[in-house]
Amino acid sequence: MRIDPSQTSPADNYALLTSLVVPRPIAWVTSLGPQGVVNLAPFSFFNAVGGDPLYLVLSVGNLESGQPKDTARNIKAGGEFVVNLVSEELFDAMNLSSASFPADQSELEAAGLSAAPSARIQVPRVAEAPASLECRLHSAQPLGSSTLFIGEVVMFHVAPAFLDAKGRVRDFAPIGRLGSPSLYCRTTDRFDKPRPSYAQWRAGRTTP
Repeated sequence: MRIDPSQTSPADNYALLTSLVVPRPIAWVTSLGPQGVVNLAPFSFFNAVGGDPLYLVLSVGNLESGQPKDTARNIKAGGEFVVNLVSEELFDAMNLSSASFPADQSELEAAGLSAAPSARIQVPRVAEAPASLECRLHSAQPLGSSTLFIGEVVMFHVAPAFLDAKGRVRDFAPIGRLGSPSLYCRTTDRFDKPRPSYAQWRAGRTTP
């Protein structure tokens, strides 16, 4: 079945796209408002895009009024933000933080969470998060009703329980986003299959 996005509504297009491009990681973003209020909000238009330097992308849609959300305004003004990852234990707090709180009220406090200082930037991270990525803004690009932010990761914070003796991440299973408006998934069902080399394929030692 063909679906032409030029013939359907933006809302229907959004629902279709976010139900097909799955699962998506959730960036639980802390930013600082102009009066020092810690804003906390989740976004699933998010991913890693560069290894050297370390870059990630975050897309923040506008409000229905067309005005930028607090997160977008804060990142543009301060040039810093933290991406916190969401464990299953923090799901309810993350879900609460998606509500439309006024700019002068912190979602962090409303969710009963604690702020922890960052090492390289002024924006705090979520103390209870199993992992957090301190970011400095590299650039911002308007994309229709959204703004695409590219951030450089300048510090990692990872709970020791998820690191082995060699510093590799183990047993980390953050919640993922599946579809609009409220479908999520666990990331605990996994399998490991090494990539074959071309030489192995030529020798018939792998399957297509």
